[in-house]
Amino acid sequence: MSKAQALFQLGIDLDENPSASKTEEQETALHADDTAEARKDFFIERDGERYAGTHLIVDLWDGQGTDDLAFVEETLRESVTAAEATLLHIHLHHFTPNDGISGVAVLAESHISIHSWPESGYAALDIFMCGDAKPHKAVEVLRERFKPARIAVEEHRRGRGV
Repeated sequence: MSKAQALFQLGIDLDENPSASKTEEQETALHADDTAEARKDFFIERDGERYAGTHLIVDLWDGQGTDDLAFVEETLRESVTAAEATLLHIHLHHFTPNDGISGVAVLAESHISIHSWPESGYAALDIFMCGDAKPHKAVEVLRERFKPARIAVEEHRRGRGV
């Protein structure tokens, strides 16, 4: 087995300049000429409350396609677009023999993750977004694409009082 194949099996991104490896220092250098006043912290202010972001915990039961890697990736991409978020990187892993999928769409606004157990008819998704993104729009896409028999969504406002 080649070194590249071994790294790929470990889930290590082989791109020369993967978005997942950008450091805060690189980002800071890119924006060195920005003034402190022009920078945004991307915190949310709603209902008289200030917080870092909206975190949605989504449980799906008896959904379709939670074992199909290409379908899951396409669904995550559509969810990101619907939420008006910025996709940086997607990494998915397909497990055998149960065909479960685990992975994450890394966003400038945070992430969407999925863990599926098709043999049990269950998928757990995690949507965390800050700024002007609309995470509830991502849930609408999940509902339309996976067509679950049942869905539960819990919302948590992260970083309250910051």
